[in-house]
Amino acid sequence: MFDKKIGFIGIGNMGSAMAGGILQSGFADSSQIIASDYSAAALEKISERLSVETTLDNTVVARQSDILFLAVKPNKFSEVIPQIAEHIKGGCVIVSIAAGQTIDTIEQAFGKEIKLVRAMPNTPALVGEAMSALCPNQNVTEEELKDIVDIFTCFGKAEVVSESLMDAVVGVSGSSPAYVYLMIEAMADAAVAEGMPRGQAYKFAAQSVYGAAKMVLESGEHPGALKDAVCSPGGTTIEAVAALERGGLRDTVITAQRACSQKSREMSRKNQ
Repeated sequence: MFDKKIGFIGIGNMGSAMAGGILQSGFADSSQIIASDYSAAALEKISERLSVETTLDNTVVARQSDILFLAVKPNKFSEVIPQIAEHIKGGCVIVSIAAGQTIDTIEQAFGKEIKLVRAMPNTPALVGEAMSALCPNQNVTEEELKDIVDIFTCFGKAEVVSESLMDAVVGVSGSSPAYVYLMIEAMADAAVAEGMPRGQAYKFAAQSVYGAAKMVLESGEHPGALKDAVCSPGGTTIEAVAALERGGLRDTVITAQRACSQKSREMSRKNQ
């Protein structure tokens, strides 16, 4: 039975999604979660929805938490960390979900030995389908890391990666929901051009993307093999695939995703 206190400094969309996922899964109950935010309205909303303890004082959360999520924007770290550094509970594992904030940068900001996990979830956490990458520092034990992995699997899937892969993670999962939304929108536009009502077009496109992703995850088949299985000789699908190849779909996706990862690297260097 998990018996630790989980704290959130910052309870916006991502923080509230994670807290909600933890409670919905039964991993912890509302008495085990405490949250702070600069917005009293946000705290009132989350208190009503999840019945968790809330406060405007970040140090209250820091003093109580066995696992402490820093769920504020990266540009708020320079403000928040000095507030809480001397109030962190002994043995607390700090979890950062901020892009561009490396383990070394965060350790230096605290100015003392800390247990730290750098994490990169994505917005599908809002519907319990996040893909999260986790990277611990050398002070986190295997048992503590298991607790963090268990928490992240409350609202999706999670894997431990080396910090050298975190920029790749930003490209392939952190930011990639936006690429998929663009594709769904384009697919729906094409269906509308063929006469389908807009709302129905979004439903058909989104469900098709969801189903295809589930096929990749659950079948264990290579995506190329799954694509080949849909492409009948001389059929409609191979005609569409050929048009996508002429348009440079693969090269465009690779170029865009690597640009995203490069931006992540630049942000990390800027924060060092």
